[in-house]
Amino acid sequence: MDKVFKALADDTRRRLLDRLHEHNGQTLGELCERIAMTRQSVTQHLTLLEAADLVSTVRRGREKLHYLNPVPLHEIQERWIDKFERPRLSALGAVKRRAEEAMSDKPTFVYVTYIESTPERVWDALTDADLTAAYWGHSNVSDWKQGSRWEHVRTDGSGVADVVGTVVESERPTRLVTSWAAPEDEGRDDKYSRVTFDIRQHGGIVRLTVTHENLADDSERAAAASGWAAVLSNLKSLLETGSPLPQEPWLVP
Repeated sequence: MDKVFKALADDTRRRLLDRLHEHNGQTLGELCERIAMTRQSVTQHLTLLEAADLVSTVRRGREKLHYLNPVPLHEIQERWIDKFERPRLSALGAVKRRAEEAMSDKPTFVYVTYIESTPERVWDALTDADLTAAYWGHSNVSDWKQGSRWEHVRTDGSGVADVVGTVVESERPTRLVTSWAAPEDEGRDDKYSRVTFDIRQHGGIVRLTVTHENLADDSERAAAASGWAAVLSNLKSLLETGSPLPQEPWLVP
């Protein structure tokens, strides 16, 4: 929490959050355009925002894209907003709302979580048919080679796939990129979204960043936001405790 409050206390860092609110997923150069300071200074501010987990980054080729991450702001709300009068934290609440609203900017949703595990185990949890069945309610089926087809298959024995796509990139255990579409839309490029899993060692734990791009509209983004939160919470529970959550989060009213 100290890192979050320190990050929010600086006007330049708040302006950087505002810039990402206006347009999520910017490069360092784009963020520097309307801030009168050197790239090195902006980089230092972004480093503090990353350290506080208010900003997450995703590599795309040589570019490093910056996204707002609402998770620590949500934690502040849970731990502090209910303890104190809202007016005392009105400024923080405004920043929180802007960050959460920014996540609704289509076509991209980004989620960051930390797991007590290894990159190899996280990779296996995302790609092994039996493991995905244990926490996702579907089996992810593929040989996970670049260019291969993959399917998100129901575990009820029907063999029905609710999502199909292609393995765009596969670099075990750090990076997996897949395209997603409904089976009836297979082959229609305009109907595909794209999911990137970035798996990084973070001290003695793992930082998992999920980026879901090319979502069709706000309702699809909202579904992705709630879906990924539930699935990744279940994955985290499985890897850290040996069992998924006692209730499937997406089935709770």
